[in-house]
Amino acid sequence: MIQCIASDMDGTLLNSKQEVSPANAAAIKMAQEKGVKFVIATGRSYEEARSALDPVGIRCTIIGLNGAEVRNKEGEIIATNLLSAKTTSQVASMFDDLGIYYEFFTNKGTFTEDYEKNMEMLVDLFHSANPEIPYEEIRRYIQERGIRRYIHSMHDTRDIFHDPSVVFYKVLAFHKDETGLRKIGKEMETKIPDIKVTSSGYRNIEINHEQAQKGLVLEQYVKAHGFSMEQTMAIGDNLNDISMLERAGYPFAMGNADKEVLALCRHRTARNDEDGVAKAIHHVLEMA
Repeated sequence: MIQCIASDMDGTLLNSKQEVSPANAAAIKMAQEKGVKFVIATGRSYEEARSALDPVGIRCTIIGLNGAEVRNKEGEIIATNLLSAKTTSQVASMFDDLGIYYEFFTNKGTFTEDYEKNMEMLVDLFHSANPEIPYEEIRRYIQERGIRRYIHSMHDTRDIFHDPSVVFYKVLAFHKDETGLRKIGKEMETKIPDIKVTSSGYRNIEINHEQAQKGLVLEQYVKAHGFSMEQTMAIGDNLNDISMLERAGYPFAMGNADKEVLALCRHRTARNDEDGVAKAIHHVLEMA
């Protein structure tokens, strides 16, 4: 019997309009009414996640920033897995030496030195989740919707290392050389202790504390509620979902998922523009 359902957001729960479809919202609420725990597990910050969930009235625990922060349905922080300022500085120095764009996700928002590069990164991230939509259409959509409202531009992001009130959740890096960037990520894991490198798009890597992994944090959540990962369903589409998909008893890959995710999961559902999350939820609940 399924006791918990965990879903990624971009490329999974969200369609190409960056919205939760009526069918997906209805399926989630139906599961909750049956007593099934529903959890969001996303690379997004809490604010970015809530901006998509609030319009359809979904209230749930949110594992945000790949597990760097966990909030209950009331929005209270119940757990964190933070990067130290020293570790974040080491990561930044490596990217600076290689000329690679990066941005910091912190408790005070996301910081970048290059606002326009952030636009290019966002377009690529959205395109990774929705490859059938042209880049220029995605760019117009981001501009019209003001999606970058949580981004802060600074002349030198290193200034925030001197502010003790800032805590670091994640570093996201972007470069057009996807293969080279992945190699850099693997090298980082060997040179810098206590980090985990993953990806949420074609040409990005995400650096978190080694305990900030969706699967590890989700496992802690289900154990705290008295059930197991064998009773848990996870739905995702990209590499930062792998840690929860490989641990869940019922792993579902989206129809638009990365090839590594498709190879890992024994269950597959429809694409994110075809209510794939709703179809997966109905499937497992009908099995009960």
